Amino acid sequence: MPKPSRTPKPKPMAAGEKLTFLLSLVPFLIERERVSVTETAEHFGVGAEQIRDAVRLIAVSGVPGETNTYQYEDLFDIAWDDFELNDQIVLTNQVALDDSPRFSAREAAALIAGLQYLSALPENADRAAVASLMTKLSRGASAHPSPLAVEGNESDTTLALIRESVAAGVQLEFDYLGARGERERRRLDPLRVESVDADWYLRGWDHLRGAVRTFRLDRISDPRVSAEPVSHHAADITLPDTLFESSADDLVVTVDVANSAAALLADYIPDGAERIQLDGRVRTTVRVSHYHGLKRLMASMPGVATVVQPPEARRVVAEWAAAGAARYDGGDS
Repeated sequence: MPKPSRTPKPKPMAAGEKLTFLLSLVPFLIERERVSVTETAEHFGVGAEQIRDAVRLIAVSGVPGETNTYQYEDLFDIAWDDFELNDQIVLTNQVALDDSPRFSAREAAALIAGLQYLSALPENADRAAVASLMTKLSRGASAHPSPLAVEGNESDTTLALIRESVAAGVQLEFDYLGARGERERRRLDPLRVESVDADWYLRGWDHLRGAVRTFRLDRISDPRVSAEPVSHHAADITLPDTLFESSADDLVVTVDVANSAAALLADYIPDGAERIQLDGRVRTTVRVSHYHGLKRLMASMPGVATVVQPPEARRVVAEWAAAGAARYDGGDS
């Protein structure tokens, strides 16, 4: 008679493999709070009995206290009745892990707010991963983060349509107010959304210009998702590192900027521009598309950047600054 077949026993793990397995198993159990032996075994691709053995080993593991002896609070513990009767794993005491530095409630809240905003951007498609990270930050903070919400603005509607356009693989149409006050209807293959200071920009393939162009979101109006499929994808185009690309119509302006702040102008300084050191400051040239952009740039760097040439640029910035100061003076009277 043929002998009945027997299920071969799993090959025992080497010491190093067992340690690696336990180091992965403990965070898995902590994150899920309550999980079945079967689900855990399927996740790690091992047998159920191997999981049970590992859980029993965890339950006698820990870190000795100040007296170098083990007390109850120095060991992991599990809900034994649930484990033995229901095959469920619940850690009821964790050791050592709580000694690691944690984010404060304020720090966790700030990070969660940033993640909420980033999840709204079209290039961050894996929103499930972002949501999971927010949950982990909330759980791992030293105290429960304060509830908060990121304030919306006028660009949120445009961002929502950009996401819709990217998800559907179709072009985006909108009216755009250019630097010189000209409004044109543009048709774009959206590629990336980026920010500089408080402003948000959309980069994409502009079908009107036949090239990659950058658009400020607050100058976009009447955006609509078209039915025309995109012809250029983010994976197919290498976008330049700098957000702003120079053109023959740009204004060339000489500025003095503190050495510590020179990096903030990197996107505006053309390749090969001369840099002269002047007692802790560097004199160089920047390219801007119009004087309004120059005013905004100088306003973002108070006390660390000064316009040198041409005289017209100095006059425009000085008059704009004086007008702003006058409004403050008028408010105080």
